[in-house]
Amino acid sequence: MKLVITVVGKDQVGIIAKVSNILADNDVNILDISQTILQDKFTMMMYVEMNEQKINITDLKKAFEPMEENMKLAIQIYAEEIFNSMHKI
Repeated sequence: MKLVITVVGKDQVGIIAKVSNILADNDVNILDISQTILQDKFTMMMYVEMNEQKINITDLKKAFEPMEENMKLAIQIYAEEIFNSMHKI
């Protein structure tokens, strides 16, 4: 299953590393990544592929909850189909 992950928050050391580690620990492959910093605001969008036999989207979201709370980030995970439907023009 392909997913879109967005990460938004105040820029700080280790965001990309911690997100990548959580994904690697759950056998989620990063297919594409884009990140930028606007003043002190960090934004990142990732396109990833998840092996549904190893983890489901609900458990992956739960894996990010401690990071969201500790680093005060907003992390959203969408199935590719849902993300595309939300952003049709």
